[in-house]
Amino acid sequence: MLFPDYEIERMKIEAVLFDMFDTLMMIERDHAFYSPSLKRVYEYLKERGVKVSFKEFEEAYVEARDALYATADPKMEEPHFNQRIANALRNLGYTFPVSSEIVVGATNAFCETFMDFVRVDDSAIESLRRLHGKYKLGIVSNFAIPECVYKLLQRHTLTELFDVVIVSGEVNKRKPSPEIFKKALVALGIKAQSAVFVGDTIDADIEGAKNAGMKTIYIERRVQQATKDACPDQTIKTMSDLLPALERC
Repeated sequence: MLFPDYEIERMKIEAVLFDMFDTLMMIERDHAFYSPSLKRVYEYLKERGVKVSFKEFEEAYVEARDALYATADPKMEEPHFNQRIANALRNLGYTFPVSSEIVVGATNAFCETFMDFVRVDDSAIESLRRLHGKYKLGIVSNFAIPECVYKLLQRHTLTELFDVVIVSGEVNKRKPSPEIFKKALVALGIKAQSAVFVGDTIDADIEGAKNAGMKTIYIERRVQQATKDACPDQTIKTMSDLLPALERC
């Protein structure tokens, strides 16, 4: 069947959007960052007069985190990490506004340590540089500390390669909500049918992007079960396989 010219143009790929963590940048496995990052937060707060043990702080933090996500998860929301810290401190009897210097500083302490456990995928930089200028490029990431995503991109001199970066903690929506994908599409000024999303999780990345109307490429970092509603258009093993996959879209 022949399509009219406008139909062919409508389906042309104009943008490639990426998940951040475990797609473009790899986090050390088994949450190796968690304990040292949280201990750095504790030390930061202790230096500023929060007088509790680390065990007490960790218990307050976990309680605050779990309570936030019990409310946020059903709505696919992402409260900023600052809220988590402020609520943990409140559980300990300390009242600080979410935007206070001590809360923001504690979040930054977590971020600075977390970044030491993140590395760029071996072939991501070369692939991105080859795509830059040929497609509009963007990131749609689930992360409660958006500032940390921006710092990582700056640290690895990748900022200039992306036309848009949307982070869940900044817009209070997280994948697989179609809303967070649509924010990126609006920012780029393109239709969903003209975009491809590349990610490493079937539920958040593939299902979410497909529900937003985008084509999808699944990078298989670990085995996950695809479903009828979340079957990727293509699957690749490494970022070096991305360019050939895009040519087939």
